[in-house]
Amino acid sequence: METPATTPQAPAPQPFAESSPLGLLGLAVGCAALLPVAFGQAVTPDALRTAAMFCLLFGGGCQLVAGLMALANKNLLGGTLFTTFAFNWGMNYWSLTNLAEGRLPNGHVVFAVDVCFIMIFVVLMFAFGYFSKLLFAFLLDIVLLYAFRIGNELTHSRMFALPIALCTVALAGIALWLALATLVNSAAGRVVMPIPGPLFKAGPGLPPSAH
Repeated sequence: METPATTPQAPAPQPFAESSPLGLLGLAVGCAALLPVAFGQAVTPDALRTAAMFCLLFGGGCQLVAGLMALANKNLLGGTLFTTFAFNWGMNYWSLTNLAEGRLPNGHVVFAVDVCFIMIFVVLMFAFGYFSKLLFAFLLDIVLLYAFRIGNELTHSRMFALPIALCTVALAGIALWLALATLVNSAAGRVVMPIPGPLFKAGPGLPPSAH
């Protein structure tokens, strides 16, 4: 008796569209709002409160939505990064609003969290290197930003203020390129804005029990 040939099942459709452009555009807007503060051009209470709202709505809001959508699409790496970073933007909002009222965040707590974050982002930097050189550079920029923040705390100075501001500019620029390239290339059906390929070669994958 003949047995019917088995046909491979098509992958289940994802519940949401690709969410990374939303998260990256929100990050770019949040970084842009921080630039006048980072370069020391606008450090008045109204400037801090204005930047805080952009950080909350765009940096935090867009990245939280993008992260949850990515997790629903079973994008573990992107969803984890966006969701975690969204809450960090919430902390930026809290810090800026307190600075506007003359209240400084506790330096010891901020230092401990920055050390934790830099360890997280170093590992994520290498993980994203398996997808794109530009994503590796994106995470490397974040690692440098946190390294400079830690340097300021260790030296009890603002000697790394300019490098932090420059890292923020680079972060916004890379985020904009990645987001717009994804949107434009998808709309055009071809590569209009190139995104470099992987930096590292991925292996054949892990068995289901190893995930």
